[in-house]
Amino acid sequence: MPVFVFFIVLSLAFYIFYKIQYVRSNRPMERKWLSAKSSMMLGLFVGLFGINTFFVQQSTVAYAIATIFIVLGFSSVWAGFKAYRHFTPYVKQEAAEWDKSS
Repeated sequence: MPVFVFFIVLSLAFYIFYKIQYVRSNRPMERKWLSAKSSMMLGLFVGLFGINTFFVQQSTVAYAIATIFIVLGFSSVWAGFKAYRHFTPYVKQEAAEWDKSS
């Protein structure tokens, strides 16, 4: 399905974008926050890849592997989202302190 392929490539692009931002950041909380965002994008990539496999390949082995990909991918999205929510106030506080010192 072309729609899934578009979102798979888009999530992979955002994963790479957030990893580059992670490497370039000097602030510790912002790095954890960006790591959570990249974890969500990688999980979305894996989950959507698993969903796309359901439509592309029609075998029992493909269904089993796709199910594993979907479960692992969307659990990674969930864990990344929880970490993102946890670190957001700390990132705001760190940014405010960083602006004061600059």
